[in-house]
Amino acid sequence: MTMRKPVVLVPACHRMLGDHPFHVVGRKYVDAVRLAGALPLVVPQAMPDEIDALLDMAHGVLLTGSPSNVHPSHYGQEVHNPALPLDPQRDAWTLPLVPKVIERGMPLFAICRGAQEANVALGGSLHQAVHELDPYDDHRAGDDLPAEQAYAPAHEVEVVAGGLLSEVLDRRRFEVNSLHGQAVNQLAPGLRVEARAHDGLVEAFSVIEAKGFNLCVQWHPEWQAASNPVSMQMLQAFGQACRAYRDRHRSPIP
Repeated sequence: MTMRKPVVLVPACHRMLGDHPFHVVGRKYVDAVRLAGALPLVVPQAMPDEIDALLDMAHGVLLTGSPSNVHPSHYGQEVHNPALPLDPQRDAWTLPLVPKVIERGMPLFAICRGAQEANVALGGSLHQAVHELDPYDDHRAGDDLPAEQAYAPAHEVEVVAGGLLSEVLDRRRFEVNSLHGQAVNQLAPGLRVEARAHDGLVEAFSVIEAKGFNLCVQWHPEWQAASNPVSMQMLQAFGQACRAYRDRHRSPIP
């Protein structure tokens, strides 16, 4: 009997297209879930009483990047730049989602905004404008660059020895793309740094005592992932963790 693929929830963002609200997810994230060997399930805004039911049918969660930022009220700050987009509807259910995922031991892979919301959901805070702070570099990409240039390698990260990422990858340093204006300020309690940029900025982290695979990264490994060995190693580790979670929680055959 062929084993069914593990199901990975992919929360949607909220966008106005013309006069109408839409739920949207970048195709590259859906493709990344498939590269991990899993079945992507895009989820629109969920009500509080729907989160557990959604998790009951899943074996992993991938939190995507987005043009929007986590609203700073969730970590005790005012909005620094009102011109930047927010997505309070996404905040309203992904922030309570994250602790539930960790509590269940369900695999979590969080990318860019997803990593930022994971940190906030667990009690951490963000820098709202990294480029305005010493000693950090400007980690944004140019607004007018075509995607191939915006997502091109921008700087190296160094993997911290002894963590999850050092187990998953076969290298200590590698180049990543960089398209973010915000980043981790204070890590939430119980989180561990997995990689840093050369300026000291946290580029990856995980929950130390989590029962399941969890990796949160600030760059975009989903971009052209099939041709990127580092991205594929991370996605394959995530996919394997989802399959293991599926097997542990598989209902007995009647």
